[in-house]
Amino acid sequence: MSFVLVDRPVPEVAVVTLNRPERMNAMAFDVMVPFVEQLRELGHDNSIRAVVVTGAGKGFCSGADQESAGTPPYVEGLTRPTYALRSMEMLEDITRTLRGLHQPVIAAINGAAIGGGLCLSLACDIRVASPAAYFRAAGINNGLTASELGLSYLLPRAIGSSRAAEIMLTGRDVGAEEAERIGLVSELADDVVGRAVEIGQRIAGFSQPGIELTKRTLVHGLDASSLDGHMQAEGLGQLYLRILTDNFEEATRARKEGRPAKFSDSR
Repeated sequence: MSFVLVDRPVPEVAVVTLNRPERMNAMAFDVMVPFVEQLRELGHDNSIRAVVVTGAGKGFCSGADQESAGTPPYVEGLTRPTYALRSMEMLEDITRTLRGLHQPVIAAINGAAIGGGLCLSLACDIRVASPAAYFRAAGINNGLTASELGLSYLLPRAIGSSRAAEIMLTGRDVGAEEAERIGLVSELADDVVGRAVEIGQRIAGFSQPGIELTKRTLVHGLDASSLDGHMQAEGLGQLYLRILTDNFEEATRARKEGRPAKFSDSR
């Protein structure tokens, strides 16, 4: 049985499904190692313009698997402290990989996103949730910290520092309607995967380097040390496409002719 499934409901969008529903798609290494490998493979597929991540069954991802975590790769002969470091490094690589993909990643949150599952959803660029979804920063409930896999970095930037602090320090559940209201997700949908694929198709209709540069500046903007420096990076990307392609001229022609634009990303 494969713990990670990949489907292409339309040619330009890939759907990656965490497939261990009996464990609510918990972050066992048997699931996460092939998940990261599959993401990297899709990142190298230039025909894929957007990636959707979801979970099988009733859960999106329930975080750490406390019963059958499996074994991370390349840990033979390590002492317990180093083993722990390598394990955390592998899990942290999930966040880095999702943020670093060329393609935008859309989380189709079909159910519980708990602990590391909340982190996984935040590492995606866009989040769409079903009415059954809920979120929990679970580490604090387990006698640990709520801060893991980038959560204390990404959550305040998504919903503001005060709301993030309250959610992380209380360990309470955030339901789907509240998640939409506070901006943790962009919208709710009954067919959450279908809606995510629709968003991916819309993205695929735009300039490929335009989308990639937009994602890159969004990610880098979180770390920008100054507005001036970040605007310069944005401006260079805009000039790059304006000078090297006829996309702008094609958009103008398409509007005049009342048709969708077809961007060739070339002159």
